Amino acid sequence: MTESLSPELEAVVARAAAAAPAFAATAPESRARAIVAVADALEAHKNDLVQIGMRETGLTEVRLTGEVTRTAVQLRLFADTLVDGGYLDARIDPADTAFALGVRPDIRRTHLPVGPVINFSASNFPFAFSVMGGDSAAILAAGCPLIVKAHSGHPELSDATAAVATAALHTAGMPEGTFQLIHGREAGVAVLQDRRIKAGAFTGSIAVGRLLADIAASRPAPIPFYGELGSVNPVFITADAVTERASEIATGFLTSVSGSAGQLCTKPGFVFVPAGTGLPAAIQEATGELAEHRLLDPRIARSFDERRTEILAAPGVTALIPGGIRFDTDGHGWATPTVVAVSLDDFRANAAALVEEAFGPLSIIVETPADTDLAALMPEFYEGNLTGTLHHSTAEATGTTANAPELRALVAALAQQVGRVLFNGWSTGVAVTPAQQHGGPWPATTNDASTSVGTAAISRFMRPVAYQNAPQAFLPDALQDTNPAGIPQHISPAGESQSWGARWRSEA
Repeated sequence: MTESLSPELEAVVARAAAAAPAFAATAPESRARAIVAVADALEAHKNDLVQIGMRETGLTEVRLTGEVTRTAVQLRLFADTLVDGGYLDARIDPADTAFALGVRPDIRRTHLPVGPVINFSASNFPFAFSVMGGDSAAILAAGCPLIVKAHSGHPELSDATAAVATAALHTAGMPEGTFQLIHGREAGVAVLQDRRIKAGAFTGSIAVGRLLADIAASRPAPIPFYGELGSVNPVFITADAVTERASEIATGFLTSVSGSAGQLCTKPGFVFVPAGTGLPAAIQEATGELAEHRLLDPRIARSFDERRTEILAAPGVTALIPGGIRFDTDGHGWATPTVVAVSLDDFRANAAALVEEAFGPLSIIVETPADTDLAALMPEFYEGNLTGTLHHSTAEATGTTANAPELRALVAALAQQVGRVLFNGWSTGVAVTPAQQHGGPWPATTNDASTSVGTAAISRFMRPVAYQNAPQAFLPDALQDTNPAGIPQHISPAGESQSWGARWRSEA
């Protein structure tokens, strides 16, 4: 027994460790059927689960119902991904006596599951980034036993979701210990520190994410830790775009800021727009009746109230939409959106009070002088973000307008500091699709080479292994000449090395 674990946690980790070889060895088709069974079961229990989620989180029935559907789609996407096998990146270099550097042995490389993984679930997505959310789907698809640390904001929903998933996986014949749920921050930390745990995943705040990442890195044997943390998702809007469709931009902006009470990691926190445009007025005109929305829990509500007060008190800040927050007798906060405006000079002078993320329905309009170097604003204020957005006019889309070089430089700068660059859209609403990238440089994530949405997410929970001169009988299916699973294989034929680089040789 590991001394740092209670008997209950020891049993959980021991089951996961014992299940690892058997689960990794399951046929891709069997694992896919099990994951799809979980997706089907979640949808079958949707009504009951949504009712629990509404009570615990304050999120709407429409939002939560759609999130169950999204969660099921994620699971089904990963089922197809693991059967396709492209994520294994199977590479075969046959033995080559004519190799350019001497005789080449037969070398074959693929990816194997890392082993048991702990996933710390999120508060703001009680389905899509929680017990059976995107990280969990990727972990199970990779063939890794999964331990989920439930979020304290929705414990009853976590238990109910876990019960549905456990039953589906058991019926599908998956090994005992394939999936388990634990509660409590201390329990999560203890499991993360256990030598049998081979990776960690997290969605939440910068402070907690950094703490867990440091724990994972400071273990005697450090392990990968994939955390999605904070993001302010800057938006840049050209003057011509405002002239062309100010009302449309204002409406889209308000919808994005107020959706789910602004408690989304992709909420547009800052909008940079040339001074003197009609956007601030268009935003005020588009306000209408903005209903108040309950924040997820009292702690988040108090933090938002403090952050909102700090921003409104900063010199040079003007409230376009004052918004507000009230607290009920249970301590829950009910907020309406707040939108403020500030000049670039005042923004720079008070950056310490303004640049930090406000987790809730608040956004800042920064009005920039005509000669502002937009590309330089990103590294000036931000290390990294999940998204960056450019709203441009129809003419500017051709790349032939006078400001085209400036816009190309801005897009290049965004691509260096975000994981997803959007054009004429809004960052809330992350499409669950193979090419999606949901990640970015610190502090958006702890590892900017990874994504938590899209089929590339599975690679986080696998590690590469090469086999040299291995008999066919000892090779994984992915590397066998017969290729029984029919997965993509990249083969470098013998003799090929003699012509490497030849096409680039100068004729002179």
